[in-house]
Amino acid sequence: MTQSEFLEIVMPFKDKLYRLAKRLLISSEEAEDATQEILMKLWTGKKQMASYRNVEAFAMTMTKNFCLDRLKSRQAGNLKLVHSNYSDGAASLQKEVEVRDSLSWVERIMDELPEQQRMILQLRDVEAYEYEEIEDLLDMKSTAVRVALSRARKAVREKLLEKHRYGIG
Repeated sequence: MTQSEFLEIVMPFKDKLYRLAKRLLISSEEAEDATQEILMKLWTGKKQMASYRNVEAFAMTMTKNFCLDRLKSRQAGNLKLVHSNYSDGAASLQKEVEVRDSLSWVERIMDELPEQQRMILQLRDVEAYEYEEIEDLLDMKSTAVRVALSRARKAVREKLLEKHRYGIG
């Protein structure tokens, strides 16, 4: 496989790899390092890429596993989940402040979710993966993915509504 063929295959989803890594790790720098590491691993194993049914799913699984290993390592004692890829340039300043506040609360709430629910919510609602892709990535049954997603959405919705009803809690 030539470099241009490799890039043709990998470039369309490299941003997804980065966003997943950023979602799992504390900083842009950590996410960039993780993404670069995954791309290097893919390049090193490019001969085997033809045997993979879905290279993107394989790369996303590699990224997830790499980041989770990183989070478990001693070096990652201060890493946490972060998400901030929303912007709306047309919103008024007040609306923008409200949206940022709500996003901040959603991030905090997502941080409290069980790991599996957090991953499924990230993959489905942020990365817009299909259910079948999530099932393959996380090696889960369809029903389990849908139940976990429903529970995650419900938890986020309830806690966000609670915050809005009662103010800062």
